[in-house]
Formats: sequence, C-alpha cells, structure tokens
Amino acid sequence: MGRMLMIDLEWWVESCLTLLMIPYFVAFLLYMVRILKGPTLSDRVLAVDALGYDLAAFMTVLTILLKSPIIIVCSVVLILWIFSLDIYVAKYLEAKELGG
Repeated sequence: MGRMLMIDLEWWVESCLTLLMIPYFVAFLLYMVRILKGPTLSDRVLAVDALGYDLAAFMTVLTILLKSPIIIVCSVVLILWIFSLDIYVAKYLEAKELGG
C-alpha cells in the first residue's frame, strides 16, 4: 500500500512539473520577442534578466524531473552570471563606462 502511494505521488509530481514546462516555454518566447524588438536598452536588459532567472528556475524543475543534481549547479552559476550582468549594465547606464 505504501509503495503504491509513493508511485502515485511520484507520478503526480512528474505530471505537474511536465505541465509546468508549457508556461515556461511561452515565457521564453515572449522574452525573446522583447529582446529582439525592445524599444529601449532598458527593456532589452530587463528581458535578458527575466529570461536568465526563469531559465534558472526551469533548470531547477529539470533537476527534479531528470533526477540529476548536477543541473542545479549550472543553475546557480547562471544566476550569478545574470547578477553580474545586472551590475555591469547598471554601471554602464549610470556612468557610461565599460569595464573595471
């Protein structure tokens, strides 16, 4: 009985996470449109930022679905990269300087 309940729970979690992928794909598509057509630089940066964070969340979902913990490490690295990109772009927009 306990094993049957465990299999049902695993099936429910996998089904819910699989259905959760659909909004992620739609969001990724909308982010790409904003990146390509964004009227201002700030809009494009915001779209790249949101895309990066959603991609990291998507990778976390994939970690659960594929039962592969190495993907979460890549997700953390992606989040840190996006954060450093935010700082770099903010510095550029504020002081109009690149680098160091």
